[in-house]
Amino acid sequence: MSRSLTGALAHSFLGQSPLWYKVVICLFLVLNPLLLATLGPVAAGWALVLEFIFTLGMALKCYPLMPGGLLLVEALLLQMTTPQALYEELQHNFPVILLLMFMVAGIHFMKELLLFLFSRILLGVRSKAILALLFCVLSAFLSAFLDALTVTAVIISAAVGFYAVYHRVASGANPREDVALDSDQQVAALHREDLDQFRAFLRSLLMHGAVGTALGGVCTLVGEPQNLLIGHEMGWHFADFFLKVAPVSLPVLAAGLLTCVLLEKLRLFGYGTLMPEPVRQVLATYAAEDDAARTSAQRIALWVQGLAALVLIVCLGLHVAEVGLIGLMVIVLITAFTGITDEHRLGRAFQDAMPFTALLVVFFAVVAVIHQQQLFSPLITWVLALPAEQQPGMLYLANGLLSAISDNVFVATIYITEVKQAFVNGGMSREHFETLAVAINTGTNLPSVATPNGQAAFLFLLTSAIAPLVRLSYGRMVWMALPYTVVMGGLGWWAVTYWL
Repeated sequence: MSRSLTGALAHSFLGQSPLWYKVVICLFLVLNPLLLATLGPVAAGWALVLEFIFTLGMALKCYPLMPGGLLLVEALLLQMTTPQALYEELQHNFPVILLLMFMVAGIHFMKELLLFLFSRILLGVRSKAILALLFCVLSAFLSAFLDALTVTAVIISAAVGFYAVYHRVASGANPREDVALDSDQQVAALHREDLDQFRAFLRSLLMHGAVGTALGGVCTLVGEPQNLLIGHEMGWHFADFFLKVAPVSLPVLAAGLLTCVLLEKLRLFGYGTLMPEPVRQVLATYAAEDDAARTSAQRIALWVQGLAALVLIVCLGLHVAEVGLIGLMVIVLITAFTGITDEHRLGRAFQDAMPFTALLVVFFAVVAVIHQQQLFSPLITWVLALPAEQQPGMLYLANGLLSAISDNVFVATIYITEVKQAFVNGGMSREHFETLAVAINTGTNLPSVATPNGQAAFLFLLTSAIAPLVRLSYGRMVWMALPYTVVMGGLGWWAVTYWL
């Protein structure tokens, strides 16, 4: 009986995660109190930080909230930080939590409009280079004013929809019936080559769109969660933030868009595949039928969402309220004028944001441990001891490397807090403090496109339903992101070092 209970507990612990991963997390939980007792709180604190970064890097094995949360519960029990210190961190960063709670949910109610836009672009433009550029530009623009995760979700939804239509037709099924998409057994031999080519076509557009969210996300206060966090620490509003990072973000944006076009023209790194003409015909027929069947209520909903998007952009630009509260206003406006009154439909809008919001609380608990144990003080002291002209470039490189292997929100939280503390202690001028803040922001946003770990939008794409359908693996994502990583990361470092 006891053996069966032990087996059931071992199976339930961290669910479907691999056995080796479960063993590693258990070893971490055993190791931490031993390190604390033998080597002291600093060694135990560094171990905790590295362990948490490990859970972020292994996000495909298990969502980091669960193993990371266990590590932080243990840290609280070991008094490496206190519940009060965690609460103070949450209070200090409440605008970021509001952003994730309400802005992401607010954009959820604009999905029909965004899908409509992406669909029209996909079918209306025949040049692959121009199509890729439009996807990248639209993703960048939307991410600058909305949210990278939501924009990525819209691109994924559009790709899944188009893939499903053609896959069903190729399988001899009704394109409007739900059938399994993860098997090609029913696909006629005549359509197999077209289907494989369509997969490559969608892969390239998905990657251009994901990179576009990074290009636009770095530019504005709301583009990425860490931007709002940095802006809050600096006291920057929407326009302030844009102007401060523009010397780095705008040249990188131009270079990224040029890279997009060149990759399609030169057909390098898996880009350049065209949409097969038979696929285009099937999708165009399907879209025409959808347009003909669109009701008056659905047309009104599109207009309401468009007007709400304009209101959102104006309110963000004028900073009429905290970003999260503006998101709540968008929820109210769209739902009130489109007939959404069901509590369950409202609840679904919050599903995408809440897991990451909970994970962010764990981030802040790690930050509380770092503060209490002063783990990063020697590193920040070393950087600040360098000549002033070298400090921005070094911070950019340090942030970029850590962001590529862990998570950019986590890294930005640590560095901006430590640098601000040095500023408060009189270690630098306000102007230099702002330069370092820009280096931290761009360092966590640009080089982090190197891997799915660093960008939440990339990780979301990798773990989405479309990735296995179009054969988008971890290694393929890294390979396809490589030219963008070199261009964006390299030019960003040059601008931070020599332009700011």
